[in-house]
Amino acid sequence: MGIIAISGKAGCGNTTVLHLVAEKLGFKPINYTFRSMAIELGIPFEELLKRSEENLEYDRMLDEHQALLARQGNTVIGSRLAIWMVPEADLKVYLRASHEVRVRRIHAREGGDLASIERFTRERDERDRSRYFTLYNIDIDDLSCAHLVIDAERWSAAQIAQIIVEAYTVGK
Repeated sequence: MGIIAISGKAGCGNTTVLHLVAEKLGFKPINYTFRSMAIELGIPFEELLKRSEENLEYDRMLDEHQALLARQGNTVIGSRLAIWMVPEADLKVYLRASHEVRVRRIHAREGGDLASIERFTRERDERDRSRYFTLYNIDIDDLSCAHLVIDAERWSAAQIAQIIVEAYTVGK
């Protein structure tokens, strides 16, 4: 019953990579995010982010739900906090990319005004870092708990998925 946890900031390819890894291993992908929660609640994503800043229970609910799903086993969980929230994961991977690259990827994925996306992404990173420290005393810039840190600018999503699969199977 394996668990692989993949974390990284927005635009690092977490979602793409987790689905590729899950497919290669025949594991269940766990990608329950604020975007998922916003859809379930029927509110815009930005509104849920605002609410989560005012009421930290949204974070706790999301994080507890993700961890519970991941602990079912034979799962690949991808989230900002996966490597911290599922400390027993067999493999904890952090995907890293520069702010500029992440902004370009988010722009390519979602469209919109590049300057607005840059500003929103920078502000979101700052809010997330502060919120996670307040909630859990987690510094998301401290990657010491990761087994593997991958430069998501150097390799394609498929290559990163293969690196993770190989690391997981060698470790078993």
